[in-house]
Amino acid sequence: MKRLAALAVLAALLAPSGATAAQTVRLTIEHVVQNCHVWKGKGPSAKIRVARGARVVIRSDCPMDFDIAQAKGPKLALGDPRVYTGQSKTLVFRKAGTYRFSVTNVQTPDERGLIVLGQANVLSLTVVVS
Repeated sequence: MKRLAALAVLAALLAPSGATAAQTVRLTIEHVVQNCHVWKGKGPSAKIRVARGARVVIRSDCPMDFDIAQAKGPKLALGDPRVYTGQSKTLVFRKAGTYRFSVTNVQTPDERGLIVLGQANVLSLTVVVS
């Protein structure tokens, strides 16, 4: 009987739980000469669709720091809104809805010694969560 109970416990521990790993989308801010910075592979504006529970990881590979501001959607706890050069910030989307963000450079191109044609972009991000 003890052996049967031990096997039942072991089987329960090894059985798949049915839970799936949360989706993770990675977005990178990169420096370009025309208008300073863009979402890598997407331009100054990006729109993505994710499932509830998804994580969006924003990384700045541009030599500037950026501030993220939420303009629409269920309120997220952003904490410190700043993404520092070479670092990442993770946003977790627990509620369905359409979220909109603006991402603005903290320093000017001149302050960072960058050559830029035109004005620096304010990046926009729309996340649609189903």
